[in-house]
Amino acid sequence: MDRELQLEALEKFRDFVLTNAKNNLKIKSASGKLRESFKADVKVMPNSIRFFFEMEEYGWYQDKGVSGVKQKYNTQFSYKTKMPPPSKLDKWIVRRGLAPRDKGKFTGRKTLQFLIARSIFEKGIKPSLWFTKPFEKGFKLLPDEMIDAYGLESEELFDTIMKENMKNYGYQ
Repeated sequence: MDRELQLEALEKFRDFVLTNAKNNLKIKSASGKLRESFKADVKVMPNSIRFFFEMEEYGWYQDKGVSGVKQKYNTQFSYKTKMPPPSKLDKWIVRRGLAPRDKGKFTGRKTLQFLIARSIFEKGIKPSLWFTKPFEKGFKLLPDEMIDAYGLESEELFDTIMKENMKNYGYQ
């Protein structure tokens, strides 16, 4: 398979994943920040190919899920001792229009932030697979000869892309 055909196949794969993942985020996203941060690129070199998907760090957690201390999911991410910072939930609470009440009276947003953060810490975040599903479907569209030529495996490629992206956030 020549280089131009490889590049064309990879660009179709990239576009398929971008379009479908962003469509999934239209349903899930509160602010649109994650959807806007989601970018991709592909390169074909003489002996290798390179995939590049980039997004906000929390996109990986939403996609793969995070195990809480009480409820577990099949994911490599988990809460162990630290709760998510309650202050990070403030804008989300406002966008969702959540007005905390206690016995009919309004309570402070800080209390609600803490309660939601504690719930996430205990129950985790259920995997949404907003990126994984389009990635796996798109991977099946790649030509077999390309997959064989580069020894590509869907899970391995996905993990490599995720680890590469997480390095940008200081994770190894």
